[in-house]
Amino acid sequence: MEKYLKDTYGITVYQEQVMLLSRQIANFTRGESDALRKAMGKKLIEKLNHMYPKFIKGGTANGHDPKVLEKIWEDWRAFASYAFNKSHATCYSWVAYQTAYLKANYPSQYMAAVMSRSLADIKTITKLLDECKAMDVKTLGPDINESMLKFSVNRTGDIRFGLGAIKGVGESAVMAIIEERKQRGPFKDIYDFIERINLSACNKKNIENLALAGAFDSFETIRREQFFATNEKGETYIDVLVKYGYTFQTDQASAQNTLFGDIIEVEIAKPEPPQEYEVWSDLQRLNKECELIGIYISGHPLDEYQVVLDNICNLPAIGLEDLNEYVNQDVKMGGIITSVREGNSKTGKPYGIARIEDFSGSGELALFGQDWATWRGYINAGTILLISGRVEPNRRRENTCSLQIGKIDFMADVKEDLIKRITIQLEMDKLNDEDLNSLNSQLFENPGTTEVYLKILDHEEQGYVLLQSKNCRISVKKSLLDYIDSNYAMEYRINS
Repeated sequence: MEKYLKDTYGITVYQEQVMLLSRQIANFTRGESDALRKAMGKKLIEKLNHMYPKFIKGGTANGHDPKVLEKIWEDWRAFASYAFNKSHATCYSWVAYQTAYLKANYPSQYMAAVMSRSLADIKTITKLLDECKAMDVKTLGPDINESMLKFSVNRTGDIRFGLGAIKGVGESAVMAIIEERKQRGPFKDIYDFIERINLSACNKKNIENLALAGAFDSFETIRREQFFATNEKGETYIDVLVKYGYTFQTDQASAQNTLFGDIIEVEIAKPEPPQEYEVWSDLQRLNKECELIGIYISGHPLDEYQVVLDNICNLPAIGLEDLNEYVNQDVKMGGIITSVREGNSKTGKPYGIARIEDFSGSGELALFGQDWATWRGYINAGTILLISGRVEPNRRRENTCSLQIGKIDFMADVKEDLIKRITIQLEMDKLNDEDLNSLNSQLFENPGTTEVYLKILDHEEQGYVLLQSKNCRISVKKSLLDYIDSNYAMEYRINS
């Protein structure tokens, strides 16, 4: 076998090697060795099994040990699951090298291209966004002045979500926006946009969806909610803007057809954004964004509860797919319910199957009979829950486990009770007055029930001092934790 496997270090790598070895070891004809190659290439297990006796018989006749022959055949059977011919394998290797080079040296551009190829597949996009986070590549939401049709890379090397990925915004609308930007530059504000854009290509519905998805967030003078506030006539601000845009463009076209068209400026009163409007919560804003994009891009409903998920919960949502590693353990799991389906079994018992999501991914939570009757009031799409229970062996199915729920709480109700103490470690020789004042402001801006301890490190004495704040109890917010994480001389620990 060395003759044909020397170049691949004794391992069968190519289909051609199997063909040559089958002729040498077991006297296969050229036709039979080609049939063996086809069976491997197309994973025809029954045909492989049919050729097995001939291989053993022919190899034994040539004086080879039957046990060795069986080992070779079993290796070939396993090889069949990934076998390629040499030319095919060479091409794949070359493509793999090229893509690995691009990912290593042009990570933003590479990931933008890969995500653009999967624009309609939200599950794949979600996985790729997680990969971007792991690579420390920022992925930003859609922007009217930066986004292209598909995913693209901006001047700072961040990936921008494509306008074409927003539901209800067609390609013609996106191309009209991009073409206008190319010809006359970025849009200065919402009035500049509505005055310049072709309202036949980019209609009112397109503009509504752009606003909901956050594409106008770079216009700092207007919030998403204001676009949908109504006036005394029951018109939304978008209705008013579109009317203004049509009037402005019609008057501008008329003025340009006059003798003094080049010097006449169209002057129409710009409709002011409404000052009275309902302010959306972060969850409302993110849910509206998710409806149009398919994923949470500018934030996540669980952001404020990440401290609980990271420090209190020991069962990630993705762990529901295989509970065996948690068997006989008490567990806590937090997440947001993204979908629920319910029904009745053949015996008439009710059941519910919910999909719960956290930062690790998502998993299915199945409840039957009395369990569903007990907990169904908590399990609705959009609710954020903390689930406590125990993983036990499944009595009906061997080698499987199930989660026995003991308690379900709404996360907002129990967060403060779960986070009893935060200890902030400070390296004083690396901090200045500005750092300390900023930390102090962060602490006092969010009063709550969590005790605050400061661990002051002294590198000269190689020791520390632990101080408890007597007059400061806080609510641990994401903004505080982000601030501490952003400062290399600070760290925090929860409940220890």
